[in-house]
Amino acid sequence: MTTALIVIVILVLIVLLIVAIVTGVQVVQQYERGIVFRFGRARGRVREPGLCFLLPFGIERMRKVNMQIVTMGVPNQEGITKDNVTLQVDAVVYFRVVDPVKAVVNVQNYMFAVSQVAQTSLRSVIGHSDMDEILSAREQVNNHLREIIDAPTEGPWGVKIERVEVKDVSLPESMKRSMSRQAEAERERRARVIIADGEYQASTRLAQAGRALSADPSALQLRLLQTVVEVAAEKNSTLIVPFPVELLRFLDAQSRVAARAAEQAVPDEVSLPSQPTAAAIPVSEVADRIPRRG
Repeated sequence: MTTALIVIVILVLIVLLIVAIVTGVQVVQQYERGIVFRFGRARGRVREPGLCFLLPFGIERMRKVNMQIVTMGVPNQEGITKDNVTLQVDAVVYFRVVDPVKAVVNVQNYMFAVSQVAQTSLRSVIGHSDMDEILSAREQVNNHLREIIDAPTEGPWGVKIERVEVKDVSLPESMKRSMSRQAEAERERRARVIIADGEYQASTRLAQAGRALSADPSALQLRLLQTVVEVAAEKNSTLIVPFPVELLRFLDAQSRVAARAAEQAVPDEVSLPSQPTAAAIPVSEVADRIPRRG
């Protein structure tokens, strides 16, 4: 009887030893850290990755904390900007645990806490920024948002905010139409400036070409003939040849020269003696004036 009791006790001890070994051995992964609680008190030393031995039967318990970077989406937040424009903005927060003891002891659920801080901080950034700043200066807004979220989380909670990105900005339809009209007006202004600049450059080049052609009249005639050749190459049924004004001026000058030459060629008028003016003479006087023959 005594031998049987001893055997039973030995078997029970063996079973308890096996249970203690099974329950006291924990494995910590490479991306994890273990926080050991002995009778509810956290041990100061953090268990590193590998095989860890704990006191069995609930004397020591271990809480594993993931040290990887967590990607958390911030829900769409609606706010009024500094210039009184209603916007809806959503973002993405990247964070990781740098102190597992603080992340487990100081905050009940650090992921939910980081999510709430990110939402309130996003609303605050929307209220303190202009619409143009949120749309154009994304990098500055992201850095400012990261600093705001990281301030209450890194020190007391042991959570480090690595990066914050504003993902999407939703504008009201009226604001979209206004921005579309503004962009269209800006493009129209640039088009008009470009056209005016082109006209200015073309007029400058044409003035230079005019001065070059005026220096040599034959160049103008050659240019006219070249234009006629280019027009005739299109095989048109009607060909309109412009009559140059310079040719009219040339013909006018030649006619004036010919007129002056003709005036110089005619001799001066010969002066003739003056004769008395015929008057009415009586017939008797005429008979007296006729000489009589012997």
